[in-house]
Amino acid sequence: MNLDELMELKRKKDAVIFAHYYVDKEVQAIADYVGDSFFLAKKGTMVNEKNIIMAGVYFMGETMKILNPDKHVFLLEIEADCPMAHMVTVEEIENMRKLYDDLSVVCYVNSTAEIKAHSDYCCTSANVKKVISAIKEKNIFFVPDGNLGNNIKHLFPDKNIICHTGHCPVHNHVSLEEVKQLKEAHPNAPVYAHPECDPSIMGLVDVQGSTSGIIEEIGKSSSDEFIILTEEGILWELENRFSDKKFYFPEKMVCEGMKKVKIDDIISILKGEKEEIFVLDDVSIKAKRALDNMLAACNN
Repeated sequence: MNLDELMELKRKKDAVIFAHYYVDKEVQAIADYVGDSFFLAKKGTMVNEKNIIMAGVYFMGETMKILNPDKHVFLLEIEADCPMAHMVTVEEIENMRKLYDDLSVVCYVNSTAEIKAHSDYCCTSANVKKVISAIKEKNIFFVPDGNLGNNIKHLFPDKNIICHTGHCPVHNHVSLEEVKQLKEAHPNAPVYAHPECDPSIMGLVDVQGSTSGIIEEIGKSSSDEFIILTEEGILWELENRFSDKKFYFPEKMVCEGMKKVKIDDIISILKGEKEEIFVLDDVSIKAKRALDNMLAACNN
């Protein structure tokens, strides 16, 4: 099936394709909307198509379904998963609630629907500061990404932010020594890092930001080369926008789950060969509350 045939089939099926920056460039190239988790979650509530195809990992498909319960949501590859999403348990959250009467549970969007259902707020790396700022409780249990939590907690000295120990295996493996080597090899290149990276490297970082934040800040910079500490799938968008600039990545910045997403899976969905994503009603209702709280915090 050529591209024109695929697009025509998509139109006939009343479908829209969302893709995360970390999936293969071939998938990003044919998506209707490409972005980070916050952009995709927010945009998903604005489209008219009745069929949503989510090119990303499993929690993204769940999130899209929770926000669009009356639409059909399809995930390209059911086995595409995020290890961090499974690093926190409901028991840990409920035990923390027993320790603090004045507690708000903030759940990074990289989490299962069940964890969202037991949280008060969701957040993404793009909006975490706005979400934390909107919370009246002093005590915050931030799950599951300990790196993200620890990288922003200094901004809120009036809060007691308790960080879980979960992490993104891709971002977490970036070492201080590796960043030093990149800086030595490219002394004129500023370092742009995703806040899922370990706090120990942040002293060498010039700009810390979400995937979309990194792209935006590069657009403001006069530099012509950059060291990028995030998943290498972002390179396609960077090269499209800034063809005159050079980008350097650490080794092995590859999310295996994201790379399982292929164009052939889009064709299979449009042909009716793949089942849609479902979330249990009681879980979905509770999880949507946390997502709605996130969206409300960002709209204020």
